[in-house]
Amino acid sequence: MSPRRVAFFTDSFHEVNGVALTSREFAAFARRRSLPMFSMHAGPVDRILQEGSLTTFEFVRGPVRWNLEHDLAIDFLFLRHRKRLRAALQEFRPDLVHITGPSDSGILGAIVAHELRVPLVASWHTNIHEFGARRLGQFLGFLPGSQRTAVMQWFERWALDRTVRFYQLAKLILAPNRELVEMLGRRTGRPAFLMTRGIDTHLFSPTHRARLDEDFVIGYVGRLSPEKNVRLLARIEECLIQAGMSNYRFFVVGEGSERPWLQANLRRAEVPGVLRGVELARAYASMDAFVFPSATDTFGNVVLEAMASGVPALVKHEGGPKYLVSPGTNGEIVTGAEEFAAYILKWSRDAERLAEMRFNARETAERFSWDAVWEEVYRRYEICFPRVDEAPPATGQRFLSVAV
Repeated sequence: MSPRRVAFFTDSFHEVNGVALTSREFAAFARRRSLPMFSMHAGPVDRILQEGSLTTFEFVRGPVRWNLEHDLAIDFLFLRHRKRLRAALQEFRPDLVHITGPSDSGILGAIVAHELRVPLVASWHTNIHEFGARRLGQFLGFLPGSQRTAVMQWFERWALDRTVRFYQLAKLILAPNRELVEMLGRRTGRPAFLMTRGIDTHLFSPTHRARLDEDFVIGYVGRLSPEKNVRLLARIEECLIQAGMSNYRFFVVGEGSERPWLQANLRRAEVPGVLRGVELARAYASMDAFVFPSATDTFGNVVLEAMASGVPALVKHEGGPKYLVSPGTNGEIVTGAEEFAAYILKWSRDAERLAEMRFNARETAERFSWDAVWEEVYRRYEICFPRVDEAPPATGQRFLSVAV
């Protein structure tokens, strides 16, 4: 059987975030395997490129847009690209369209899938409802706490309902953790399966560690924005100071609206902004503990990058990153600032135990392969094309594991 011709419409590609990383890895996999792919996403210029089996369609987001963050935006006039896009897709002749969410590119993908009468596949990457609710909370600071919470909770439910309705357009749904697979399968009535993530264990490696000082380095990498709950880092620091710890420093990598607040409120911290490539790998490997306070992340690529670098992780009990952590082995799952601080103190005082966890963290990451992830995705695509002698999968059927 010839490989499926996939038209991939992603929210992010060139940016520094988990969706962009996943999208770039998907395009790289298609290029390596000479699989026909049409990759559609925002870029620096309007253009169509051909590189081997990969066709890239980039569009520039115009001035009439909603900027959610420094690296996230939605172009309200995205339909202006529809004619050129459809012409390019008709030449490509896709077997299916794969979208990453209800963004400008995702909505375009859903439209052209309908027009070309090909199956639509939707992968879930971001908890948009939680993202939006926390952003709304920022703007409602003038309200009393109970009223602000009530409005945020109502908006989160409303946004989740609308997002689920959008995903019902798909014939197949992919999600990054078990909770989301179960929820989407149940609420959409569509087949929903697990799609994890991979890691570049050559780039992210303990071999990049370069430290001379005696401080215990507490690291964070990711967007510095409200939905990441990064202000909890300051509360963790307060707990460490109260416990008498002084040989520590935070190393906070990323950009976003919360960066000025963190710079003003963390007492012992470096906040260098966005790092990439080997510079980022060195930053990870030079950490002693990775702290990830987000409760809204669906997977946690950065947690896996830290583990590949030999750094045990402390993650919240909410969200997808908890599925990467084996408590007591490669990290811990915690509920609040006090627990974060307690484990940091414990690890800083037990070098032998920390060394064991560093080894285990690296061993965990080595089991995650991007090639295995995409091979499984292509196998799942076949659900959209049942053979004549086979019955289609039962509505709501779910798959909860993937070889990595």
